[in-house]
Amino acid sequence: MTNNYELYKVFYWAAKTGSLTQAAKVLFLTQPSVSHAIKQLEESFGITLFYRTPKGVTLTQEGSILFSYIEQSQILITLAEEKMHALKHLESGELRVGGSDSLFKHYLLPYLESFHSSYPDVKIHLNHGTTPEVISFLKEGKIDLGVVRMPIVDPQLEVQESIQLQDCFVAGAKYADLKGKVLSMEMLLQYPIILFSRNSRVRMNITELFQSYGYSIKPEFEVGSVDLLIEFAKKGLGISFVTREFVSSELEERSLFEIQLDVQLPPAQVGIMIMRNMPLSITAKHFVEMVNQ
Repeated sequence: MTNNYELYKVFYWAAKTGSLTQAAKVLFLTQPSVSHAIKQLEESFGITLFYRTPKGVTLTQEGSILFSYIEQSQILITLAEEKMHALKHLESGELRVGGSDSLFKHYLLPYLESFHSSYPDVKIHLNHGTTPEVISFLKEGKIDLGVVRMPIVDPQLEVQESIQLQDCFVAGAKYADLKGKVLSMEMLLQYPIILFSRNSRVRMNITELFQSYGYSIKPEFEVGSVDLLIEFAKKGLGISFVTREFVSSELEERSLFEIQLDVQLPPAQVGIMIMRNMPLSITAKHFVEMVNQ
């Protein structure tokens, strides 16, 4: 037996106010409509739910049992409505973003700070990982969106272009004799090279670029963060492949310098990745709009 929710709502307010007239006012109905709804509910159960008195209505024993259940449902519905209002106005909820440490630190941090300042009650969860890991996080529903390097070719995913970055090779004082010189790829490969781990998009891109010129780039060291790429280069352990925008302070203070090549390194495009044909949460939608402003 399934009764219309509206019948239970009429029953709830009639029981709560003890008056069909008051219930009608609360629900913006006519008193005959309220009486008819109560009659329908009673007929559906085959049970009398109210005693009619000169002062209004009172619950029968059976009506009291029904009210104890309906009251709980009304409380839950009210809480649900309040929760939806809070989510709509970003007074609660969560934002789950996936990306690399370097993109969080050097690109997303100002946006995350601004978002948190505007919506302090929204919890922010950051899932760190390489591009393949972030794709897995998204498909598994662990994050709302990912910030990754392009290109991403996957029919399940949609990637909105965001900012453009420029990668380069940098070295420290140990290789000061290379300042101002223009190196070929072959000459560069004579020095120890420091790269990101193999499954990162940055590593894939530089590997593919060298292969397109007929060279195989084999690193002396493989590391998992921009900070290590910077520190290894500073200490003279080799020449690091990094994103220029992420080492701007080191280049400015001259603790690192950029290696000049006789080929142009293509720019890198960063994108915001979401599931195709899947609506974003209100929280995630606001964050994406903030980043794209």
